[in-house]
Amino acid sequence: MRRYESAITDNEKIKEIILSCHCCRLGFCDNNKVYIVPLHFGYRETENSRIFYFHGAKEGKKVELIKKNRYAGFELDTNYQIHEAETACYFSARYQSVIGSGAIAIIEDSEEKKEALQSIMEHNSDRDDWIFSQGMLDTVCVFKLIVEEMTYKDHA
Repeated sequence: MRRYESAITDNEKIKEIILSCHCCRLGFCDNNKVYIVPLHFGYRETENSRIFYFHGAKEGKKVELIKKNRYAGFELDTNYQIHEAETACYFSARYQSVIGSGAIAIIEDSEEKKEALQSIMEHNSDRDDWIFSQGMLDTVCVFKLIVEEMTYKDHA
């Protein structure tokens, strides 16, 4: 991060920013090109890790790249506001963002899939009592990104 004065180090503030976002963009390397996909997500913290959960179709480019690369970058942002100015170069924006990367893997275990889907639904609905049948679990691809690096910025 170039502007360290904008960096956020308070873990509760970082979590607040993540939980206020509704879209997480995953970035993959695809034969020296970048492939970015916006996704709904769930988020969990443990004592030793931060994990993002996602779901989608069981086939397609995203799944191919997860299997091929096993690593991805991510970006989330919120509270975007443009700051206008009389001079073009003085236009700026206010925002909060989280950027990072980590190991990404498809979840095969049914119980872990349920926990991941519960996390996604809780983040998007504020409910944590969803029921997932085995049929539902069999038709969806659920995957997780375990954060290895992450930076946070609050640009006021």
